[in-house]
Amino acid sequence: MTERKTIVLATKNKHKLAELQAVLANAGFDLRSAFEFADLQEVVEDGDTLEANALKKARYTFEMTGLPSLADDTGLEVDALGGAPGVYSARYAGENATYAQNVERLMFDLDRHERRQFQTVIRSARFRTVIAMVSDEGEHVFEGVCEGQITRNLRGEGGFGYDPVFLPKGHQQTFAEMDSTTKNAISHRGRAVQALLDFLT
Repeated sequence: MTERKTIVLATKNKHKLAELQAVLANAGFDLRSAFEFADLQEVVEDGDTLEANALKKARYTFEMTGLPSLADDTGLEVDALGGAPGVYSARYAGENATYAQNVERLMFDLDRHERRQFQTVIRSARFRTVIAMVSDEGEHVFEGVCEGQITRNLRGEGGFGYDPVFLPKGHQQTFAEMDSTTKNAISHRGRAVQALLDFLT
């Protein structure tokens, strides 16, 4: 029987953990979370890019645990807002903002932008995820992108973050309306994880 390999996910976000566990478990990996390591502290995500934040978290976790460590950072890039919220997506409405507050701020900014333009604007956007892996074998970075647009109303009860207002290109359901299997197959995180799996296997 092949020995399962242990990887630590450098996050205490239960939604991210659940999504990654579902994929990595089937590939023969045991994913442990930051919850299981009492000494791990929250890492300040002060990098200028998603890659910088992901690497910072993965490096710290590897240093503290000695185990191969994964970290990701995700940003929503809205073209009408010049790529915002981008690297600040998780704290768009403030440092301790809730998912709902971030979405509210996004919708407010888009509505304000439209009023300034005196016309309806195209709400094209993309989710971008960068996954960093740090281990004894070095540092590796994987990226996944999902193109789409921002809806005018919140739709769906599933997912988290901006999922209720993100409609992926070529689909009629927002991420929050999709079941997890469908979402993971097309999402930014799913694509980044697939690139990671291709590397691991």
